Amino acid sequence: PHGPAEVGVGPWVGEWPRGEQFDADLLEHGDRRNVVDRYRYWTLEAIRADLDARRHDFHVAIENWQHDFNIGTIVRTANAFLAAEVHIVGNRRWNRRGAMVTDRYQHLRHHETAADLAAYLRDRDGGPVRLLGIDNLPGSDHLETMTMPRRVCFLFGQEGPGLSEGAREVCDGTFSIAQFGSTRSINASAAAAIAMHTWV
Repeated sequence: PHGPAEVGVGPWVGEWPRGEQFDADLLEHGDRRNVVDRYRYWTLEAIRADLDARRHDFHVAIENWQHDFNIGTIVRTANAFLAAEVHIVGNRRWNRRGAMVTDRYQHLRHHETAADLAAYLRDRDGGPVRLLGIDNLPGSDHLETMTMPRRVCFLFGQEGPGLSEGAREVCDGTFSIAQFGSTRSINASAAAAIAMHTWV
C-alpha cells in the first residue's frame, strides 16, 4: 500500500533509447538514484546541463566557521528550488551528509570571506546580485511584507550566533522571518527553506 520497496527503476526493458543524455551502465543495470523520473537513466552531466538551462535567479550562501550540520540540508533545499549557485563562506570543508548527493547537481562556490562573496556577486553577468542576510536583527525588513528582489543571494549565518560581523557589514540589507514562540531564532536550514520558497 506504500509503493515499491525499492527506489528507482531496474534495467531498461526492450530496445534502448537513443540520445547522448543516456548512460549505458544505468540502462543495463537500472537507475536507483534519488532523481525525478524525467532524469531516469540520464548521465550526471546531462542532468546538470538540463538544470542549468532552467535555473532561477536566486543564490544561497552559508557561513561555515563551525562545520554546521545545516549546510548539507541547505544545499539539498537549494537543489529542490533550483538555485543558481550555492556559496560556502569560510572553511572550505563542510559536512556533505545532509546534502544527500544533491551537491553533484548544484554549482558550489567557495569564498574565504563574506567580502569576497559580495565582490563576486557585484560582478555577475546581467548586473549585480543583491546580498540579503537572514537574521532577526534590529531594523531588519520582514519577509512577509517585503518585495523580494529577483536577482538576490540569501546569506545565512551559523546556527546559534547568526550572521558574523563581517557578513553584516557587506550585506545590502537583512530580513527576518516572523515567529511567535519563546525561542529567539529558528533552525538555519528551516529559515533557508522558507526564504527560498518565498522567492519562488
